[in-house]
Amino acid sequence: MSKAMFECTFATFALISSAAFAADHAPHPRSSSTAWQGPYAGVNAGYQWGSVNNAANPSGIAGGIQAGYNVQFSQFVFGGETDLQLSSANDTFARWKFSNPWFGTLRARAGLAVNSLMFYGTAGLAYGSLKLQSTLTNVSEWHISTGWTGGAGAEIALTGNWNARAEYLYVDIGGTPFVFDGLHHRIQSNILRVGVNYRF
Repeated sequence: MSKAMFECTFATFALISSAAFAADHAPHPRSSSTAWQGPYAGVNAGYQWGSVNNAANPSGIAGGIQAGYNVQFSQFVFGGETDLQLSSANDTFARWKFSNPWFGTLRARAGLAVNSLMFYGTAGLAYGSLKLQSTLTNVSEWHISTGWTGGAGAEIALTGNWNARAEYLYVDIGGTPFVFDGLHHRIQSNILRVGVNYRF
């Protein structure tokens, strides 16, 4: 793990810890049995890094929006979530520049709520665009592909209807043939991000 990735990971978990402390010492208008029940929507931002065919290693800032719905049974929380992200992740290999301008996911989630904190796992469908651009002519070719995603995270109930989160996702999109170089390309990415949601 690079120094930058380590610092980003450390900062994320530091945010979880400090927010958890603040949440445990703040009033919550909802009872603990219904704290996560219902629809929600929010925004997120983070960092993406990965590889294309073990050659290029696109990385960059990613951020977007998410929305979902939770059903809660005692301490257990189940639901679904969708998100759409814009990404600056790119890298150059030989005379080709690879980038992943946008991607999205549609996932199931299952979590365990402990007071104001919820830990969860998530998995589902991923889709997005992989772009190949010639560094000599600037002509580009791009394709939309599908794949899968999985990950885990933690959410903290804040005051009012707000909650904060930190999340890791692995996203695998690809197996697409490109005319430019005659090869199949896939992008496999790691995403570490934080976000906020409003529960309706």
